Amino acid sequence: MAGISALFIGLMEPIAIEQSKSQIAMWLNNPSLMLDTSVILTIEVAIQISFCMLTTENMMGEIHKKTTRYLYYILWYFPSVLFFAVLFSLLVAVIFQFPGVEFSVLAWTLAGGVFILLPLGVWGVKKVLPEDSIRLEMLFLTNALLAILGIVATVNGRTAVEGFSEVNYPALIGIIGLVVIGLVLGIWFRKIYYKKYINHHF
Repeated sequence: MAGISALFIGLMEPIAIEQSKSQIAMWLNNPSLMLDTSVILTIEVAIQISFCMLTTENMMGEIHKKTTRYLYYILWYFPSVLFFAVLFSLLVAVIFQFPGVEFSVLAWTLAGGVFILLPLGVWGVKKVLPEDSIRLEMLFLTNALLAILGIVATVNGRTAVEGFSEVNYPALIGIIGLVVIGLVLGIWFRKIYYKKYINHHF
């Protein structure tokens, strides 16, 4: 998947350089296009939640029909509906961020970065959350949150909240810090609980 993603970024460079900020702003202000995007997001959430449910059934040994098992295998290797759209938007953002640099160099450098960082990210998530059930639960909760955001993001084809171009970096860093602290504390308390449980029963 990392190789396919890197190849996609490198080959999409001729299309990415044809995009403009004004055109992208026009797309974002197009209500019908935003509604179409919300429909695609809903399909994406449905697919990911279906994968979570089928994976749970497979872990419990409750998948007996061949068609259900084939569907499970398809969803297992299916990356995402919006995955390549995100990669394309990332490529366009990088091209806008570094004007004057040769486009092909930027595209293939980003492709190399994705090729390296994607497996490292997977390894890091498995290192932080070694249990398959916890990773599956986090995927389910994340998609449930996306489903809620997809519902409230558009009202009659128009965004419910006015967008803004400036990022409040202190607030963003504060939120990330709180998430990291909560994650570390959760892992620490979980290890203490397991030690007490093991000592109590064995």
